Amino acid sequence: MTILASIKNNSHTKKWLHYLLIPKGQARPRKWVSWFVNPFIHKKGSNSRICSSVRLDVLPFRRFELGQQSTIEDYCVVNNGVGDVLVGANTRVGIGSILIGPVSVGNQVIIAQHVVISGLNHGYQDIHVPIRLQPVSILPVVLDDECWVGSNSVITAGVQIGKHAIVAAGSVVTKNVPAFSVVAGNPARVIKLYNPELQCWEKVSTSAPARSPIPPQIADLDFPMN
Repeated sequence: MTILASIKNNSHTKKWLHYLLIPKGQARPRKWVSWFVNPFIHKKGSNSRICSSVRLDVLPFRRFELGQQSTIEDYCVVNNGVGDVLVGANTRVGIGSILIGPVSVGNQVIIAQHVVISGLNHGYQDIHVPIRLQPVSILPVVLDDECWVGSNSVITAGVQIGKHAIVAAGSVVTKNVPAFSVVAGNPARVIKLYNPELQCWEKVSTSAPARSPIPPQIADLDFPMN
């Protein structure tokens, strides 16, 4: 049995180790972890940048990765306490945004200001126990390459944002977003789709059923980033 497996199987050892890493009742790791452990475990690509005011609630027992040429701007929060947080290359996480794992962000992605992306949900089923004391559930959030999430949007657990899709500002996304589409609202719905035959973006009528999803071959098209 490995050392890691032994720790996982021993509740007392787990509690002791958890205490060494994180103060009781807190999400932020102890300073010695942030200074002397995390920098040697978590991967940070060349020319990537994490601004000094970013709150990194990241722990060594889960992954946190930032791809090359990517930036996490001021006043963001990144938390990998219950799931990995992976950010690809040439991606920008805007001012004041929050990433709570499990979250996977692709390459060439724009996350605007004050966006909340969380793969975590609090349990509430037992009405005799305070919600904060009930077990959490996790479902990964995935943002595919080249998508753009507008400011003040919320992406909930289990959602996948397709390639080159746009989430309009202020949207609450509770369902998967097709590739090459624009969604808006609360809850977010598709308002535009890219037509590969006409090579243009078309509005989706609210009174008529939306046309079928974009064919897979569109994924082979090359779209420049503006």
